[in-house]
Amino acid sequence: MNSPKEGIKIINEIALNKEGYTVSKTLILAFLAGAYVAFGGLLSIIVSGGSPGIAASNPGLARFLFGAAFPIGLILVVIVGAELFTGNNAYFIPNILTKRQRVYAMLKNWGLVYIGNFVGALFLAYVITHLTHLVSDTPYIDMVRKIAEGKTSHSFLVTFIKGIGANWLVCLAIWQGIAAKHTIGKIVAIWIPVMAFVTMGFEHSIANMYFIPLAIFEGADITWSTFFTSNLIPATLGNIVGGALFVGTPYGYLFGKTED
Repeated sequence: MNSPKEGIKIINEIALNKEGYTVSKTLILAFLAGAYVAFGGLLSIIVSGGSPGIAASNPGLARFLFGAAFPIGLILVVIVGAELFTGNNAYFIPNILTKRQRVYAMLKNWGLVYIGNFVGALFLAYVITHLTHLVSDTPYIDMVRKIAEGKTSHSFLVTFIKGIGANWLVCLAIWQGIAAKHTIGKIVAIWIPVMAFVTMGFEHSIANMYFIPLAIFEGADITWSTFFTSNLIPATLGNIVGGALFVGTPYGYLFGKTED
């Protein structure tokens, strides 16, 4: 296992490599990451949404099943390689603290990756899920609408705080994945925190780029403006705080000093 100090060195090199990607490479990798996360969302809907009896008798178990299926997306991002906005919220911070990279490089990456993630998630929502009618019938459609209605029903502050919790755990999952040296170890290390944040009901902006548009495509009474203002904007801001402030900053400060 890599120590925290060794892990930060790996993360620093990854962040430097990300800065060197061309715009087209960044966008393609971001599209793939958005799609990978959406695949996890679809699997969660099929597994948990297809178990209404369990949801009625044991809602905690149903939420665990939903959370247990979701992490395939981040596992693919880390193992296969892709650009995920929420993970990148923490990647660049240690290098910025030591002035190895500029804030501009981070913001450029975040902007391109956010766009690519959105396109990838929408592609999975409309083409792979909606057009194939995978969730158009009960009980799946009930869960699709319930998820979206729940995610757009909270105040800005509540969704923002839930966004912090989500990306705090997502970035810790990536940190743990980097600490592990073998594929099975990486899978387990990533799975546990991601399963936890989904089961607990936190808000992940990229996942929501799939869940809520899918519900809109499937006829839910939710507008695009409601999606943006009631969920995506506060969740995104919370994700940035969770990744940059609660993971990238403390670990970069504690273990990222180049003189060591």
